[in-house]
Amino acid sequence: MPLNEPTSEFLSKLANITDLATPAARYLEEPRGRYDGQGAALLRPRSVTEVSEIVRLCNAHKIGVVPYGGGTGLVGGQVSIAGPKPVILSLERLNAIRDVDPDDNILTAESGVILADTQNAADDVQRLFPLSLASEGACQIGGNLATNAGGVNVLRYGNTRDLCIGIEAVLPDGSIFDGLKRLRKDNTGYNLRNLLIGAEGTLGIITAATLRLMPKPVEVETAFLAIPNPRAGVEILNLLSTQLGGVISAFELIHRQGPDFLNETGIEFTEPLSATPEWMVLLECGAGRNSGLKENLERVLEDGFGAGLIGDAVLAQNEAQRQAFWNIREHIPEANRRVGVISSHDISVPVSLVPDFISRAAQMVKSINPQLRINCFGHLGDGNLHYNIYPPKGATRSEYDDIRMSLASAVYALVDDFGGSFSAEHGIGRMKKADLLKFSDPAKLTAMRAIKNALDPNGIMNPGAVI
Repeated sequence: MPLNEPTSEFLSKLANITDLATPAARYLEEPRGRYDGQGAALLRPRSVTEVSEIVRLCNAHKIGVVPYGGGTGLVGGQVSIAGPKPVILSLERLNAIRDVDPDDNILTAESGVILADTQNAADDVQRLFPLSLASEGACQIGGNLATNAGGVNVLRYGNTRDLCIGIEAVLPDGSIFDGLKRLRKDNTGYNLRNLLIGAEGTLGIITAATLRLMPKPVEVETAFLAIPNPRAGVEILNLLSTQLGGVISAFELIHRQGPDFLNETGIEFTEPLSATPEWMVLLECGAGRNSGLKENLERVLEDGFGAGLIGDAVLAQNEAQRQAFWNIREHIPEANRRVGVISSHDISVPVSLVPDFISRAAQMVKSINPQLRINCFGHLGDGNLHYNIYPPKGATRSEYDDIRMSLASAVYALVDDFGGSFSAEHGIGRMKKADLLKFSDPAKLTAMRAIKNALDPNGIMNPGAVI
């Protein structure tokens, strides 16, 4: 269905609903600088009613609507790059935490609430909202839900979808879906909540959510390990899971290229180990009071030393040291950005196959150009790697634009060979639409198109994204 570009008369009607302005540059950019966005107007509604009125009017006039959260998405889902100019609908003013109930272990937040503020609100009532991302100081709950964000704690707590029990959303016809129930069990037909989560704003605009809170671990242990290779990391993970049960919150694989990039780009950090090894693991566990967690973890790590799986290890002795450990992991993406990635890949493969994938992928990249640098890091606990390729030191990514697409195609083909996913936690956006067509099951694509056409027959919701 062809869309229209807003006329001045139409924009005047929108101005009667909410604040309307010319989009500032930040609403037309995305973090990696791959796309220059476009927008006829910026709208910043203050209520779900205003969102409903905007969407209803846009649907009637066949005007595209691009939802905008914190702008931290990495696949171009928040920027329109082709076709008639849409309106950009920012959720930043829907930023109230409506309710926090530690008895029910729920928190209801509007879409524009920043993730870090959600974490703090949970902490204020001695609860944990476990979603944790490098961008948590800027990303918003609505965007986290729209992309089904992952992060470092998926191993124990799941993706954002697993942390949400209800949503409020505006559908493409402007109707309001009020699904903010506090129920853990509700088998009353199709699950619209899970349909809208992860849809990247193409089926509706999430305006609020009821989120699950967790008990805060009383005892937390954080360790940095030097390991001989990724296979040892998988074996340590299995050892910990077998002997400690479900206490592992995070299990992050780090290659030495990450700390090297921190040094190269001037980001300060404290070396956790006596020497930086080729491969490292950052792990964190949490348990209740008097659990004996520290002693149990030390015992398992001693077993790892004895089996040759660990070459060196440091346990955080206080919160400052724990934060220093995490500072390394959380600043690697910023260092990557400063270096300038040629081709970045958010991929997942079965955990047991991660070591084989890393080995084969490195051989494949070096066969294309042996001077390229690889920074492979990520969530080993759930098989999600950020497999990123960089120019040699002193060169720029633009010098390698001619091989960017071939690198991505080669990596994704290898991922497919391993039974993996070319998009583990970042979504499809506009960047990966061709990959979705290439690697997805045909029946899935047919169902996706049918759902899109049924809910959004005019195609106004985030046009050009996903499908």
